[in-house]
Amino acid sequence: MHWNGTVKRFVTTAWVGVRSLCLSLGLGLVLASAAHAKGPAPQAGAGVQTIAVAELPKQGVETYEKILQGGPFAYDKDGTVFGNRERVLPEQKRGYYREYTVKTPYARTRGAKRIVCGGSQPTAPDACYYTDDHYASFKRIVK
Repeated sequence: MHWNGTVKRFVTTAWVGVRSLCLSLGLGLVLASAAHAKGPAPQAGAGVQTIAVAELPKQGVETYEKILQGGPFAYDKDGTVFGNRERVLPEQKRGYYREYTVKTPYARTRGAKRIVCGGSQPTAPDACYYTDDHYASFKRIVK
């Protein structure tokens, strides 16, 4: 059991390192530069792709609406602090971002789709971002 935990930590650490290396080599350079911006979330057209709420998958729209309503959420991890370890989102103090699961039909796990929102009020976020590749890339959600 202990060995499996060690392997899992190694693989997780290696994956984060590979993504960071790809960003530093220029893959996703636009997103990487946005990750180091200070202050409020970038506006549309400032180097971060956008996605309209209506363009989100059906489950994404449902999750977004639940965020604005304050829940209820299907998973214990929903609403917990998102650490932005990948540094794809604009840099903010710890606790600024919160993550929410976007259900993936027929998935046995939480899947890779998430909405991450930033701000001091969870039901009135400054900005929300959608990822369908488990934090490798994000699109800012616009109305």
